[in-house]
Formats: sequence, structure tokens, C-alpha cells
Amino acid sequence: MDKDINMTDKEYSDYVDKKATNSPMLKHIIMAFLVGGFICVIGQLITNTFMHFGVPKDSATTITTIILIFIGAFLTSINVYSKIGKFAGAGSTIPITGFSNSVVAPAIEFKTEGYVLGLGANMFKIAGPVLVYGITSSVIIGFIYWLIKLFL
Repeated sequence: MDKDINMTDKEYSDYVDKKATNSPMLKHIIMAFLVGGFICVIGQLITNTFMHFGVPKDSATTITTIILIFIGAFLTSINVYSKIGKFAGAGSTIPITGFSNSVVAPAIEFKTEGYVLGLGANMFKIAGPVLVYGITSSVIIGFIYWLIKLFL
């Protein structure tokens, strides 16, 4: 046992290489493409359905976004989205449904601690940094764009 604790870097690297399983990368790429594409096709079908019934394109895309966020949250709440994620890998991280999952999953995990200190406080643990950096970078880029337009 002491030998395992005092491994050299080379011994540890050899140990990890021996224990690590090779990931079937091509399979993962294909599954991510297929499932991610399927999620996008569902979104397009929803948009086309609303447009078929006379909803303007801007409104149809907004409604589609809301529906996809709901679907992602609902599937997360009934523990289906995690199974999709294990099957699809990166394909399940399509921005809308993946974001919905990243907000709802921590909230569900902490709901036993109460609605305010559990659910409310932990809901944005994963999505919070994405929101902060996304909003901050968009403001900075918008400001730079405004300055360029102001002087050109």
C-alpha cells in the first residue's frame, strides 16, 4: 500500500494508462451529432408548426425557445435528461435545452434544503457563471461596436 502512495510521476502515469478505458471517439461524435441534430429538428418542427398556423416568424421562434426550455427543464425534473446526456454526450448540450438542464439540475438536487436556501440559492450554481460572463462579454462587445460606429 505504501508503494501506491509514494509513486513517481512515471509510475502514476503508467498506472492511469493501464486503468483508463479508451473512449470510442467516433461513436461519441456520431451520437452527439445525431442527438444534437434531433433536438434542433424538434425545434425547427415547432417553429414551422407555429408559422403554419399564421404566427409571425419572430413570435414563432420566441415561442419555440420557451417550449424547448420547458422541455429541457421537464426532462431534467423527471430524470430523463441525464440519461439522454449519458447516451448523447455533447449532443445534449444544445444551448437552449442544455442551459435549461444546467439551471434545473442543481435546483432539484438541493430542493430538500428548502425553496429559498436550497432551490433558490443553488439554482444558478452552474449556469450563473455562464450568465455572468455571457452578459458581461456581450455588454463589452456592444460597447466596442458602439464606439466603432460612433467614430466611423
